[in-house]
Amino acid sequence: MALALLALLALASPGGAQCPQPSELRAADGSKLCALLYADASDYYEQCCGGASLAVPPGADVPHMPSGWAARVSSLVVGTRCELSVWSRGGKAGSTRRFSAGAVPRLQEVRRGLLGDWDDAIRGYYCKCN
Repeated sequence: MALALLALLALASPGGAQCPQPSELRAADGSKLCALLYADASDYYEQCCGGASLAVPPGADVPHMPSGWAARVSSLVVGTRCELSVWSRGGKAGSTRRFSAGAVPRLQEVRRGLLGDWDDAIRGYYCKCN
């Protein structure tokens, strides 16, 4: 019973978030988004994809992250029929990774080389949709 109460409290917490479905990614004007990048993750998957978000339209080619976003992305969602390529250094340098449609609630679980991960590592991106 205590475990059920904890689960209910976690879902009802005001700071909680849940990653949207790839098919739900839309801009305020209703146009399709290629991806959404989030500043926050959590130890609990249902509370990931929270905090500030950066909307990525289809065709966005950003070799250097916008002000305040370098080394900040901890969760992401890539839209249906889209692909997000990321780089660990500005100017599309360093390690690279491609994410296809779906949610990645915790980038700390995605390996980058032998000793690193992709949490707070994205410094540039390119996003395309079919």
